[in-house]
Amino acid sequence: MNTPTTDNAQTPEKRGPKLSSLFRLQWEPAQDAHVLLYPEGMVKLNQSAAQILLRCDGTRDMAALVAELEQTFNAKGLAPEVEAFVDHARSRGWLE
Repeated sequence: MNTPTTDNAQTPEKRGPKLSSLFRLQWEPAQDAHVLLYPEGMVKLNQSAAQILLRCDGTRDMAALVAELEQTFNAKGLAPEVEAFVDHARSRGWLE
């Protein structure tokens, strides 16, 4: 028997990538870069990684995330690189 799902029960794939609550993304003037802060340290991000993670708030699925990045940076064909980075970030525990 199938039961209806609610918005609160969305799967991560439908909800979109979201920064893990164990990490805080912020601009760090001393590093002149965005960084991910966590209890054991810090990860300095390059500009591309930061722009992807800034949009990983759970409101965009992968297609919307890629479309927004392509529009913002007037680029095409970013999907493979964005998907690879999101997979990498998930494997590191940065994203839910």
